[in-house]
Amino acid sequence: MTNTSTNTDAAPILADHLALDLLNTEARKDGATVDYWHDGADVLRWLAQHGVTLAPGVPAPAPAQLLAQATALRTLAQRLVTARRNGDALDTDDTNALNGYLHAWLSAPSLERNADGAPVLARVTRAEPLAALLGPVAQALAQLLAEGDFGLVKQCEHPDCILWFYDRTKAHRRRWCSMSTCGNRHKAAQFRLKAGAAKS
Repeated sequence: MTNTSTNTDAAPILADHLALDLLNTEARKDGATVDYWHDGADVLRWLAQHGVTLAPGVPAPAPAQLLAQATALRTLAQRLVTARRNGDALDTDDTNALNGYLHAWLSAPSLERNADGAPVLARVTRAEPLAALLGPVAQALAQLLAEGDFGLVKQCEHPDCILWFYDRTKAHRRRWCSMSTCGNRHKAAQFRLKAGAAKS
């Protein structure tokens, strides 16, 4: 049985997809589950790393409420992504729950100017702060479920790693969350096995 431990480090951003980076806010280290979200401030920092922020002057939602809703969305994402990856039908209650996040994220078209001053059509959120923060994440999850190639949705092959990624490599042969961590750990383990076999 694994124990949940705390870790003050930031969640890894290596999945090449926002919805999968959401799943990676939980990881495993030395057999224990690591949750990178301990409070609403952790969630806000993670969202900001993905470019999801509130408009200037808009107050952040209550930290406990943000943490609870973000964690619920992550749990929902785990079930939905796992079902799609396994080729199973999506649970109606789960899709309805995801739609709840999506429907709360109200936006309106707005004519803006880009960096060169040219007019561009953008969408401006009109949702309350909690929905404005979690709506883009819910949309990324919905787009993955509807449009993603689940042959490219993978989990790291290292036995002590549960991180997900979207394999955008040319040959689609990515095996590790990161070559610098799990890839090197695998190489080191293989080297030790060969060295041990050579001695016997």
